[in-house]
Amino acid sequence: MNDAPETPAARDYRGTVILPKTDFPMRGDLPKREPDWLARWEKMEIWNRIRAASAGKPKFVLHDGPPYANGPLHIGTALNKILKDVINRAAQMAGHDADYVPGWDCHGLPIEWKVEEEYRAKKKNKDEVPILEFRAECRAYAQHWLGVQRDEFRRLGVAGDWAGRYATMDFPSEAVIAGEIGKFLMNGSLYRGLRPVMWSPVEKTALAEAEIEYHDHVSPTLWARFSIVSAGAPDLVGASVVIWTTTPWTIPGNRAVAYGEEIDYALVHVEGVNEGSLLRVGEFLIVALPLLPQFEKDTGLGAHSIKRVLKGAELAGVIAAHPLKGMPEANAGYSFDVPLLPGDFVTTEAGTGFVHIAPGHGEDDFILGRAHGLPIPETVGDDGTYTRHAHGFEGLHVWKAHDAVYAAMQALGTLAGKGKLTHSYPHSWRSKKPVIFRATPQWFIAMDDGNEIRRKSLDAIAATHFVPDIGRNRIGSMVQNRPDWCISRQRAWGVPIAVFVDKKTGEPLRDQAVMDRIVAAFTAEGADAWYQPGAAARFLGEGRDPADYEQVMDIVDVWFESGSTHAFVLTPERGLPWPADLYLEGSDQHRGWFQSSLLESVGTRGVAPFKAILTHGFVLDEQGRKMSKSLGNVVAPQEVVSKSGADILRLWVMNTDVTEDQRIGKNILEQQGELYRRIRNTLRWLLGNLDGFDGSEIVPHAELPELERWVLHRLTELDAKLRTAQRNHDWTGVFPEIHAFCASDLSAFYFDIRKDSLYCDARDSLRRRSARTVIDQLHRCLTTWLAPVLVFTAEEAWLARFPASESVHLQDWPVLPEAWRDDALAAKWERVRKVRSQVYPVLENLRRTGTVGSSLQAGVIFGIGEEDEELDLTEADGELLSEEVWAEVLIVSNIIHVYHKSEPSPQDRLAVRVEQAAGTKCDRCWRVLPEVGRSAAHPTLCRRCEAVVEGQTS
Repeated sequence: MNDAPETPAARDYRGTVILPKTDFPMRGDLPKREPDWLARWEKMEIWNRIRAASAGKPKFVLHDGPPYANGPLHIGTALNKILKDVINRAAQMAGHDADYVPGWDCHGLPIEWKVEEEYRAKKKNKDEVPILEFRAECRAYAQHWLGVQRDEFRRLGVAGDWAGRYATMDFPSEAVIAGEIGKFLMNGSLYRGLRPVMWSPVEKTALAEAEIEYHDHVSPTLWARFSIVSAGAPDLVGASVVIWTTTPWTIPGNRAVAYGEEIDYALVHVEGVNEGSLLRVGEFLIVALPLLPQFEKDTGLGAHSIKRVLKGAELAGVIAAHPLKGMPEANAGYSFDVPLLPGDFVTTEAGTGFVHIAPGHGEDDFILGRAHGLPIPETVGDDGTYTRHAHGFEGLHVWKAHDAVYAAMQALGTLAGKGKLTHSYPHSWRSKKPVIFRATPQWFIAMDDGNEIRRKSLDAIAATHFVPDIGRNRIGSMVQNRPDWCISRQRAWGVPIAVFVDKKTGEPLRDQAVMDRIVAAFTAEGADAWYQPGAAARFLGEGRDPADYEQVMDIVDVWFESGSTHAFVLTPERGLPWPADLYLEGSDQHRGWFQSSLLESVGTRGVAPFKAILTHGFVLDEQGRKMSKSLGNVVAPQEVVSKSGADILRLWVMNTDVTEDQRIGKNILEQQGELYRRIRNTLRWLLGNLDGFDGSEIVPHAELPELERWVLHRLTELDAKLRTAQRNHDWTGVFPEIHAFCASDLSAFYFDIRKDSLYCDARDSLRRRSARTVIDQLHRCLTTWLAPVLVFTAEEAWLARFPASESVHLQDWPVLPEAWRDDALAAKWERVRKVRSQVYPVLENLRRTGTVGSSLQAGVIFGIGEEDEELDLTEADGELLSEEVWAEVLIVSNIIHVYHKSEPSPQDRLAVRVEQAAGTKCDRCWRVLPEVGRSAAHPTLCRRCEAVVEGQTS
């Protein structure tokens, strides 16, 4: 019989380890869960609760630039609205009352064009539809898409006063817009004048610069002879000035030729021509000397001699004949003289050094013509066809006119050459068709009259905060150089320029009582009141005969409308102060909404309607290409939300520099999904390790270990960045840094170190309570900091811990104690992390070779010397951390300090050696320690784990 004692059975200690516990799932399942959060917020009327909780706080107003209500959202609009929402929510949580009123632009060409498309599909003529019926259809169309876009914005998590949204087609809005026009009428800045404007023959209306986009266009080109009939120098008479143009259709409108006074011109005698050339041997031509070589190539000029060179100033007083003079079909319509005039816009960059002047078809042409009293014939009608003033071409469309012009001039011997040129040319952004420059009677707001809109606008720009600052130069140069503001459009859907013009004097009626009646009627009935029978008599009032006045039927430019939105949104009735703290749109709005808002406000109030302007870039595909259906690279926000969730799209917006162009596509969205999972796992880890936490565990700051105090210091650094971004509206890099904090500072460092204490220490140990004290603050900070971006996930993570608090969106960002900031401690722990980063490759090499299975099976020996593995430190390692804390930081079982010098100096280098730890692995914490096996009751545990287990059972 064997009397040896029995070996006790091995005990399972897994149940004694304090593992994380939370109901917060690892998977976000955002497409499924986000709609539930939206329904919850709607049921609890969270927007009203936020507003009530914000009473008395300082206001923050981001005035919404209105999108067009004419189709589903595209990715650029989604980016814009998400960015606005993040900024509003951040301001709210930073202690402001951030009331946000979303709005829509509902008038104008984009919507009118869509309704006309429906007419064309049904073979209906828009011009045959009664105007009030047509306007009603436009209103219904806009109302439908306003509703669709509103729901899409809300699905993106965008919060706002959706019930109190604004729209330019609301009756009170239309009334205010009419009233704003009236202010320009009354202060004298509004006038009607004849000027060339960009005109769309397809849409039959003038267009603003912001309604123009540039595309490559193939233009026919023309070289024309203007034969000199009178000149001070006899040798010039009979010679021909040669012009070059990319718009042959403007030749019937020619009334002069411009030259540069300082340009050297050559009087050329043609002695030979190349085959096919339209030049004639023996003729004399005048072209700019620097451009003569190119002229030879373009027109087939062969042998020639330069009789003399003359300065442009010598051409003063020269009279030429029109190149269409003598055209049989013109009935002597081009028999007038064509003067040569000096023009400071004439250059030698291209052409011939001469510019043909058609005063009705170009800004420079118009100004020069006005200065010299030239006639401004209306040669082109609304639809782009020639009028009777284009003698011999009446009824021909300008885009088909070049062959006819070529033929007429060739027959007359005035065509010197023809060709084609591909160049960037303005197109209507709606019809995508080329526009023309056409002088028509339009309504303008003067930039430089007594109201001094240009000067005041430039002063306002100088006082505005721009993000990025380059925006100041962009809008400043545009305002500096822009002509008077053309605000009239020849369309039907919009707010009319509600003005009457005295037929006898041609002057607009300036009567405040009339304007007051108009505004009152529009407030009650909308702008349709202007089109009702008897409207003129109603508004003119007693004592005026409607027959004596022209009722203007042009509508106002939609950019004037949207530029007026501040006047009916930032009002005492809405509780919104004026001016706005911020305007935020794409960078293209420097010539659009930013500028129209600035000019409108400066013209009526003398100052800008905003304190700051933030611009974001455009959205491109992953290869940096513009999105288009033809390329098949369009990313629809609706598809992203349905597949990945709105929080992923929101994270994408804030993870790049929004002031630059952003890229998006499948791979980029997958990357955002991975970033999201890291953040979510961080939140889940925090929640799991806060199970059962209450205030009794909190350790005072002064008693926390250095590692915990370092984490709190990092929180103060991030908090400062967030608050600076909120104040300055520059969010570049902020949320990527929060992600880096979660991934690097927390998951890969702090969590990695403190898992041992959280799982294995006694529940009431100082070290574990300290960690949970910090984790509590981490949860509070991260969920509230992330709430403006990850609106759904942050809500889930907050309520997972505080189910009775209703919503994270009712919280403010935590105000962090100043005592948490410790720059000296941060510098010290930066060195600690540097050591750790240099030790880990050594540990990893041992794992690869199989020397150790995990870092806990290793021991680290530090010493001053010249071993192979060396670490740069500014002071001896023993003065940085204790051996016990180093073991925690490196997650090894023991640390040994060996000094080879009695007095280490800052120049010495610290050497590290890693070897297998001495001792036995603890079954509970897995550390390898000599003490394991010395306990009779728990022979497989270390002393710490034994004490914890005994404490759990006592």
